[in-house]
Amino acid sequence: MGTRDDLIEVATGLLDAGGVAAVTLREVGRLAGVSHNAPYKHFADKQALLAAVAARDLARHTELIQQAVRRKRSAKSALSEAMGRYIAWALEYPERFRLVFGRWTAESPELTASAEAAQAGLIGLVEAAQAAGALPAGDPVRLASLVRSVAHGAADLAATGHLSETGKGHASPQQLVDDLLAYLQSAS
Repeated sequence: MGTRDDLIEVATGLLDAGGVAAVTLREVGRLAGVSHNAPYKHFADKQALLAAVAARDLARHTELIQQAVRRKRSAKSALSEAMGRYIAWALEYPERFRLVFGRWTAESPELTASAEAAQAGLIGLVEAAQAAGALPAGDPVRLASLVRSVAHGAADLAATGHLSETGKGHASPQQLVDDLLAYLQSAS
């Protein structure tokens, strides 16, 4: 790993520990053991550093999902597994999840590429499920957005204590995703 990678890893740790406010270029440089100016050689500002953190985490998460779904036998189980991994990521790394899906004002080709790859992977899973008859015909982009929205919202509700299998909602986020997939399959 080089200095840029080290800075991204340190920033990720700060993000996990204290949210976006905890990430400063000065603190990242200090913890990485470089001069206080070194981070500016790699990132124009804090937003650029955060975009690199988001891009790296989203790319890693997308690769983990792809590895997991390659082992599934059916298109529906692959999609369910992918959404389960999405939910697990959101619950395990809530600050990263909020960062990735927050509002971005700075342009980042790296983050754009990671987001496009993640979206393409999800659309591919939906198209495969449609081809297998596990999901209804229709616009796969729109259907992927529906499935992701349920997973995203359910993860957010669970993270804030408003959804649990034994409490509010009487379901886990994964159960809600699987319910949606079952309803959609019955409509196909």
